[in-house]
Amino acid sequence: MQEPNPLVSPSIESRAFIWLLAAVTLAFGLIIWPFSGAVLWALFIAIVFMPLQRRLHNRWRRQPNLAALVTLAVIVLIVIIPMALITASLAQEASGLYERIRSGELNVALYFQRMVDALPAWLHQLLDRFGLGNLGALQQKLVTALAQSGQALTTQAFSIGQNTLEFVVSFFIMLYLLFFLLRDGPALAAQVGAAVPLNPVHRRRLFGKFVTVVRATVKGNILVAMIQGALGGIAFAVLGIPGALLWGTVMAFLSLLPAVGAALVWGPVAIYFLATGAWAQAAGLIAWGVLAIGLVDNLLRPFLVGKDTKMPDYLVLLSTVGGMGIFGINGFVVGPVIAAMFIAAWDIFTTTRHEAAAPPASGPDNPASSG
Repeated sequence: MQEPNPLVSPSIESRAFIWLLAAVTLAFGLIIWPFSGAVLWALFIAIVFMPLQRRLHNRWRRQPNLAALVTLAVIVLIVIIPMALITASLAQEASGLYERIRSGELNVALYFQRMVDALPAWLHQLLDRFGLGNLGALQQKLVTALAQSGQALTTQAFSIGQNTLEFVVSFFIMLYLLFFLLRDGPALAAQVGAAVPLNPVHRRRLFGKFVTVVRATVKGNILVAMIQGALGGIAFAVLGIPGALLWGTVMAFLSLLPAVGAALVWGPVAIYFLATGAWAQAAGLIAWGVLAIGLVDNLLRPFLVGKDTKMPDYLVLLSTVGGMGIFGINGFVVGPVIAAMFIAAWDIFTTTRHEAAAPPASGPDNPASSG
């Protein structure tokens, strides 16, 4: 057995080890940072599908690899392959829509001019008062921006090709890590929990909150986005708007922003119909947007996300928008998770302080109870 160094006090050794632990943890974080998105999504998907993995593991207790592989195959079949097919169709439709705009088959300038001409005189005067009356210049800027978009896409083609390799590497890292998280997730969670210097009750509460929020946010937000995107795409297809699949997908992504997401797409289209006198199309789209798409966001999202997370709707909105502003697309999960952990940590802190400050209960065995 190695003798302790008498020249190093235990307190100095403890502080030195804490600094070493912080340094190697920071270095490890820097190493995996380029693949942080792959790591996060492997963790999120593993948490969402862990109930399925647990049921399969209970059936094949002696074959944990088989249970993890079957769960991974289910994830690939119901999540990854459909997403790949939608992405391919979306790319094809976006390319076709751009070609129609470039060839003049879709004259965006004409649509804009129709809307400008349909504006009433009082609205022209109001725009002039705020310095926005030169709609012709605005139209020219819009047309120029659309014309330059092709050049911008061409300029970025090389960088997109370079990023393809990075995406493929991250994708396979995510799948590889996902397999081990599915197979060894409970053991890894126990190891991490044992290293966290918290009361076991508080640790279980924080870990449980983390898992609950991830499941509710991923399942709830993605389901709401898919439903709103599908409803918006159906409305655009019925109205004969070009690129219905493209705009439906855009609405699905924007639906990750609670309350206002999908309206950023169907709202301007409804305004165009109103300005050009297409009253039936405008009324139908507004009614569909408010009663169908809007109700999905106002009723289904709080039920799926806020009910399980036990967070107010306004906090879900703020944490989602703020999370996406900082972390990008990953923020629609990371933001609510941070908000929920913030609430849980402060609740534990205040509860612990109140318990520590509370006077001991009076009783026959308590000397304070005697007069």
